[in-house]
Amino acid sequence: MSSPHDLSAAPRRRGRPGGLAGPALLAAAREVFLRDGYAATTMDAVAKAARISKQTLYRQHASKEELFAAVVADWVDRGRDALRAPLDALRETDDPRTALTDLADVLHAGVLSPAVVGMRGLVIAEAGRQPALAADYLRRSWDRNEALLADALEQLSARGLLDIEAPLVAARQFTWLVLGSPLDRITLTAGIARLTPEQLSEIAREAVETFLARFSPPSGAPSGSPGDAA
Repeated sequence: MSSPHDLSAAPRRRGRPGGLAGPALLAAAREVFLRDGYAATTMDAVAKAARISKQTLYRQHASKEELFAAVVADWVDRGRDALRAPLDALRETDDPRTALTDLADVLHAGVLSPAVVGMRGLVIAEAGRQPALAADYLRRSWDRNEALLADALEQLSARGLLDIEAPLVAARQFTWLVLGSPLDRITLTAGIARLTPEQLSEIAREAVETFLARFSPPSGAPSGSPGDAA
């Protein structure tokens, strides 16, 4: 670190700090949309949050609609690999119960987080006016993750650890066993009626047991069942 008297140190720039661009600009815009809602958000407010002029903002995003679409796409891309680790573990496991429970915990931590719930709320609120954006969000987030889960379940079924004829249907059933009730509570009460971590853990365990009761191999319980310890 240079001393106060180091004449070789670069002079400090005066004026407004450098503005944001690219992903950093989209992150700042996302915070404004989450804070104010889509309808009340203005390009002036986004430009101020990004420390750039409104003209600069319009050069990068020609309208509020285009900016919002870019914000949503960036948000989806940021969460693209959130399920990679638990799904990889599920594919490779010899203990479906434990791996499915770990996946349920990750789903709770991610999908029920305030940031994700807030973005979902924004997209839902604008779905009528921007249906293509909502459809793209659904395709690149929810549908994609269910397809990845279906692939993992199909691999477990091929190894004889589960007995699943329609992996995508099973993936959708597992997802809603885990998320249906807590997500409805949060969505319908604007985040007020959140469940406790203990309640979510109980939902995860019961979801996994219900799922395994339906999809365990005919020969018996899958590896990792409570009976293994008997």
